[in-house]
Amino acid sequence: MKKLPRLLKALLVLGLVLALVLLWRGCSGKEDAPPDGGRGGWGERPPTPVRVATAERGPLDLEIKALGTVTPLRTVTVRPRVEGELLRIAFDEGQQVRAGQLLAEIDPAPFQVRLAQAEGAQKQNLAELENTRIQLQRFRDLAGANYVSAQEVADLQARVRQFEGRRESDQAAVDEARLQLQYTRITAPIDGRIGLRTVDVGNLVRAGDEGGIATITQTRPISVVFALPEGVLPSVQAAVRGGQALAVQAWDRDERQPLASGTLSSLDNRIDVQTGTLRLRALFENTDESLFPNQSVNVRLRLGSADVVSIPDAAVQFGNRGTYVYVVGEDDTASVREVKLGASHEGRVAVLEGLADGERVVLEGLDRLREGGKVQVVDADGVPVAADAGRPVDAAAGGSKAAAAR
Repeated sequence: MKKLPRLLKALLVLGLVLALVLLWRGCSGKEDAPPDGGRGGWGERPPTPVRVATAERGPLDLEIKALGTVTPLRTVTVRPRVEGELLRIAFDEGQQVRAGQLLAEIDPAPFQVRLAQAEGAQKQNLAELENTRIQLQRFRDLAGANYVSAQEVADLQARVRQFEGRRESDQAAVDEARLQLQYTRITAPIDGRIGLRTVDVGNLVRAGDEGGIATITQTRPISVVFALPEGVLPSVQAAVRGGQALAVQAWDRDERQPLASGTLSSLDNRIDVQTGTLRLRALFENTDESLFPNQSVNVRLRLGSADVVSIPDAAVQFGNRGTYVYVVGEDDTASVREVKLGASHEGRVAVLEGLADGERVVLEGLDRLREGGKVQVVDADGVPVAADAGRPVDAAAGGSKAAAAR
């Protein structure tokens, strides 16, 4: 029990020593650190180095970019029209076929039998019709000499009309049987590329088979369907009313290689209220079949040339309120400016509202900018640029030659 007070005293002394050590370190660190937390000045943040570009007014080839889908002008599922055993497949999967080309054949034997039956019944009824006509003519001669009654003549006339009606029915039956026999030969309804077959030889096929035998898609020419925001619709309509054929280019998914060139063919008749876009269709000859059905492509629609204010598209930023840029004022301060953009071409985009000719916008260093913050304009090598002369200047006080030569 007597040792307990001594232990408490030792702990109190140790705690007091630790507190004094921590207090001394804290005071020493505060004196060594700059008052602005490392900003390089007393409460002032150093200017942010940025690269800028100037908004320029001049002719610009207006170009609108969009995402599109390659869509065949016609797609047909080849289905049999009659039921029977599939005897032969007359096409190679993936080949180009012509309209009327034989694709497959169904066993024609049952249909040949039906045609023979129909033709036999037709011949029999035609013979009866001819015989009844001869009897009618004889009865008419006898009726003139009062050897037969008028009722007998009328009965024969009715029988002739009956056989004449049967002749029409027999001809229809023969035509139907012959048509069914023709349907055993399945031909291509359009020109195009045929896909993989869905049924093999020896299977029983029917007219109601959902998958059919194969699918043909027209690939030459072919179309691309894409959507544009309704905001650019007036520009597109104005170009269309001008009577010029608007050029359209299809690029690959990564926008590294152009695939085909075509022209705008049509606009949809209504805007999608959910997306606020209008669908358009462009036609491509596609002679080399560089465009494939259902392929996703990047579309570039050219509207011609116009005199507009434009900036590099790298300066454009996207936020909750829309598109904006950082504008550098004459006092080298950055400010956010909302802009309304138009079409673009080769890395430059038209600015419809928000910028004037000659204003400077920030290209690089955007991640460190803040509203109203000071900036230091630099060139591509990071060398500060004089605002008036537009040339590299020495960042050091004495004018380092190494910095100027770098």
